[in-house]
Amino acid sequence: MKTPFSPYLESIRENVKTTVNILAGDYDYVSALCTDSKGIGISVSKHARNITNNTLINERGVVFRVCRDKGYSEYAVNTDDFSDPAALAALIKDKIEAQRARLGDLAVKYYDTDLIDDTRLEFFGQKECEILPEEADVTALADRLKKLSDEGLAMSKDMVDLFTRFSSTHISKMFISPGRDLRQAYCVSEGSLMPFVNRDGKNKDEYVSVSGDVGAELIDELEGRLKEAVEAAVELLDATAIKPGEYEVITDPEVTGLIAHEAFGHGVEMDMFVKNRALGKSYVGKRVGSEQVTMHEGALCIEDVASYFFDDEGVMAGDVTEIDKGILKSGICDSLSALRLGTAPTGNGKRERFSHKVYTRMTNTIFDSGEYSKEEMISSVKYGYLLEGARSGMEDPKHWGIQCIVQRGREIKDGKLTGKVVSPIIMTGYVPDLLGNISMCSSDRKSFGSGACGKGYKEWVKVSDGGPYLKTIARLG
Repeated sequence: MKTPFSPYLESIRENVKTTVNILAGDYDYVSALCTDSKGIGISVSKHARNITNNTLINERGVVFRVCRDKGYSEYAVNTDDFSDPAALAALIKDKIEAQRARLGDLAVKYYDTDLIDDTRLEFFGQKECEILPEEADVTALADRLKKLSDEGLAMSKDMVDLFTRFSSTHISKMFISPGRDLRQAYCVSEGSLMPFVNRDGKNKDEYVSVSGDVGAELIDELEGRLKEAVEAAVELLDATAIKPGEYEVITDPEVTGLIAHEAFGHGVEMDMFVKNRALGKSYVGKRVGSEQVTMHEGALCIEDVASYFFDDEGVMAGDVTEIDKGILKSGICDSLSALRLGTAPTGNGKRERFSHKVYTRMTNTIFDSGEYSKEEMISSVKYGYLLEGARSGMEDPKHWGIQCIVQRGREIKDGKLTGKVVSPIIMTGYVPDLLGNISMCSSDRKSFGSGACGKGYKEWVKVSDGGPYLKTIARLG
């Protein structure tokens, strides 16, 4: 079925339009982003069960953005009462003018920014969904997660606990300006299995996840990953430490996604170009990887939790080719940063919540596939590791250093897996070196969207990343 659009947003639509039109008499640009998102979150373990109707992206409210004399201001409201547009417009104007006066008193300098494009556009998009989170039988879902936990605990004497988590959110957004009337509705869901094992005082854990722009039906996919999750956790109990050094490596699609996110995620968010905080700014048009490397970013390039029809600034979603056969072609950009840089926005203006500032943010970041099979890639390695399972990563956009923590490495010797497993692994390097050494890419690819990404230490939004298996050279420790 088509995901239904919020009745609440539909009910305030005309009055929001009226409020925007009143404000347009005093400002050069006016827009309103209206959001209504609701969901469920469930976590179950051996001794605990938690059910909530709150997820990372639950929210309801409206943020108004205005511009006068090349200076932008915003005011957010979360009232359900939009019955008096004139009074609301007066309130917004009073608050914004008081803000502008205070900035003037403090002699705060701000960017002079031209007007956002408000070319006339109407759009209404609804994605497919089988089970809306608000209509799901939450008790039944929790029972299924408990069954997964119990079954996992019975699979091995080394099992200590198995945490199961699932969330699903129904998102509706509406963007109103004098020229634009945009509406969208879709669901995003994710689930994870986290087995904990112990043997002779040695503790290990695993993390297996599923995600997608679908409804609560995604739990079916999670159930099919149980055996894999438990076996992967138990295997780690026999893993040994890796000898630090430089190796030939093959990254699985999850680790490939971590590289994509950390190497060319924040590093090409172009609000960082405005502030000269990203080395990527000086590499546009230059080689940053081998001929094997093509990377896309955008809400349209794949279907996952970061896919949508339009962003939080009323820009239609895009599919940006960031790297084309090793050449850095473009970054991603929100509307205001695009105006300051003299380029076009890419549909990557996102807010953590309606009341938070817009930043340039990643959506789906993914390497393109190549022509090789995984087996062909393994057979080409003289000595190295097949890296599996992404745990976390960090990058330095200003100097292009990268650090990825990987769950395991499978030893490869003379083109064959030896059966030896090392864990954990820290992969480090300089981004152009890491990508420049990519010599093979597999013909398949996957995406992963069970996490969230912060701008620094805050401003968390949903993202996904992935790609094929990659062969490169990296420093491991």
